[in-house]
Amino acid sequence: MKKILLIAFLLPLFVSAQEYVDLLKVNYSETLKNNFQDMDKSTTVKIFNAGLIFPIVLNENQALITGADFNSNNLQLFPEAQFTNLYSTNLKLGLASTWSEKYSTTVVLLPKIASDYKNISDDDFYLGVFALLNMKKNENLKYRFAVYVAKEAFGVYATPIVGWYYLSPNQRFEMDMSLPIAADINYKLGKTNVGIDYYGIGKTFKIHNENTPTLYVDHSSLEFSGYFQYNLLEESVLLRAKAGYSTNKFEVYNEDDKIDFRLSAFSLGDDRTQLNTSINGSIFFRIEAVYRFHIRETNSETPNP
Repeated sequence: MKKILLIAFLLPLFVSAQEYVDLLKVNYSETLKNNFQDMDKSTTVKIFNAGLIFPIVLNENQALITGADFNSNNLQLFPEAQFTNLYSTNLKLGLASTWSEKYSTTVVLLPKIASDYKNISDDDFYLGVFALLNMKKNENLKYRFAVYVAKEAFGVYATPIVGWYYLSPNQRFEMDMSLPIAADINYKLGKTNVGIDYYGIGKTFKIHNENTPTLYVDHSSLEFSGYFQYNLLEESVLLRAKAGYSTNKFEVYNEDDKIDFRLSAFSLGDDRTQLNTSINGSIFFRIEAVYRFHIRETNSETPNP
């Protein structure tokens, strides 16, 4: 009975997007070899991510969105340097609202601290805002329109997001698109899924070293991968193995070296001087675990093949 009541509360808030909510995600990835450009030197990049979303129901049409994300990166930023750890922790605080059977919105504040976590100060604090409009076309297709704006170490960053979520009538073929940030296409085969995905990353980290000027890392990456997914506990626990290619750019700049404005992948007034040698992309491998809450009714019929 409690599960049915929880579904009744969450259904109006999320049905205009996916048919599920991923409450917890954890993944770890490692590249084979990232070469420094025009040098016989290389580094590996190890990345760990964990994310939590916890919605708190306010009434039948609104819920408070809370949660947190943690990101850790380990690599050499310079050919002869020691490995550096870069961390990012951000909180999520927002409101999800349903306005009609067709339209719903979500607005989330995203404060974060991003640096090597040495001598943390106000300069390591940044604030982002995410706003989303969902539009339900029919039972199988939903559209989304969003914008993300944030303060980063180099200045202000913004990107519009346009996408859709499609689930075939037999619930086997799924498309989850949020361009230019992310894309996922997969097909269900019994207890497994096979798919391809894309993810665009953009974030910055401050670096604090004794007796040297403060620097920052401008991390941008485009990840393309294929994956195999195994579904457990009625598809509430998902285990994924991924392999693909990541561009993985980690550019180092002086903290006073800024740009005027960045819109998606385009920068205005970018005459910065990069301090480290450019790092080339590489093949990467990732393992991932997801805890998923399904919104659909527990007594729904099993889809036909």
